[in-house]
Amino acid sequence: MDAGHAHHEGHGGPVSWGTAARATLHCLTGCAIGEVLGMVLGTAFGWSNAATIVAAVILAFVFGYALTMRGVLKAGLSVRAAFGVALAADTVSIVVMEILDNATVVVIPGAMHAGLGDVLFWGALAAALVIAFVFTTPVNRWMIGRGRGHAVVHQYHH
Repeated sequence: MDAGHAHHEGHGGPVSWGTAARATLHCLTGCAIGEVLGMVLGTAFGWSNAATIVAAVILAFVFGYALTMRGVLKAGLSVRAAFGVALAADTVSIVVMEILDNATVVVIPGAMHAGLGDVLFWGALAAALVIAFVFTTPVNRWMIGRGRGHAVVHQYHH
């Protein structure tokens, strides 16, 4: 992504769908890692649906914030400052994604009880992440256009 262009878009100007999609994809990457890991752990260890979802959500936040922090730490921020940037950049996006992808998996019949070797397990996760991406992209576009969300990260990109 052209950091200068994205930085300009993050301050009240028009925000392209491409910029919003890239921001969403960045956030989705961390969420997907945590979400899949949480679902795999819960399924492998036979946890309840609630425990599996809690683990997936916690891990989604951990990995989502970690990916953002990795980038801003490279720009020279302290861990504390990088965490603050990650909170500002990703919290709303992760919350929206987690609500959407977990709700999707829960409403797909049998998905929460499918085994790791079942196509239903992986198909439901894939569908959930696609739905989360599609519906979170407009949220991120709106936020970036107001200098919020992922826009706060752009000043640290090289």
